[in-house]
Amino acid sequence: MERGGGGVRTSGPLTLKEVEELEQLTQQLMQDMEHPQRQTVAVSESCGRCQQPLARTQPAVRALGQLFHITCFTCHQCEQQLQGQQFYSLEGAPYCEGCYTDTLEKCNTCGQPITDRMLRATGKAYHPQCFTCVVCACPLEGTSFIVDQANRPHCVPDYHKQYAPRCCVCAEPIMPEPGREETVRVVALDKNFHMKCYRCEDCGKALSIEADDNGCFPLDGHVLCRKCHTARAQT
Repeated sequence: MERGGGGVRTSGPLTLKEVEELEQLTQQLMQDMEHPQRQTVAVSESCGRCQQPLARTQPAVRALGQLFHITCFTCHQCEQQLQGQQFYSLEGAPYCEGCYTDTLEKCNTCGQPITDRMLRATGKAYHPQCFTCVVCACPLEGTSFIVDQANRPHCVPDYHKQYAPRCCVCAEPIMPEPGREETVRVVALDKNFHMKCYRCEDCGKALSIEADDNGCFPLDGHVLCRKCHTARAQT
């Protein structure tokens, strides 16, 4: 059972008239939320800004849980009248759309206000879609990235392509293997090598990075295996 304003009735489907009344109330509520309406107030109520009484027949604006004289309901920043206009609440004070937008952080990439979701990285604010690699412009949200000395973000591949040491044999950057974060390289005779490129210059034998018979036996700045080192030394 349900008790209404006119007595007791049994719960059941709404009549067409009741549906129309419900729709009208819903539309009115949405309009009231978007645009504060003038209201007639009791003598005892006072303006939320100037604190002066509001007469019973005096039109007023209800917003932010308070009543205001129409002339008192203005933007906190520029004092533009807001009655009938869209406004924003910031720390309990009303702002017009322009002044509210001016309070928002600006995207470091495009310079536009961030009105929705914000991504903060490298100490700066970005639209998520604006936080991209400075080389290839791929999106970096939710992925690993590296910044250069100028604090500019790079995707990991582009950073290594640009700044990683290059192999003295193939001249390609020495980068992490796919799926790994660490870079593996060999440094010998003040030169950088890929592991696969670390071979005897004469016979092409792969050299060990350990100090054993399969390691490097340099001669006159050349990277050699033990056998080729001996052969060169005897000529």
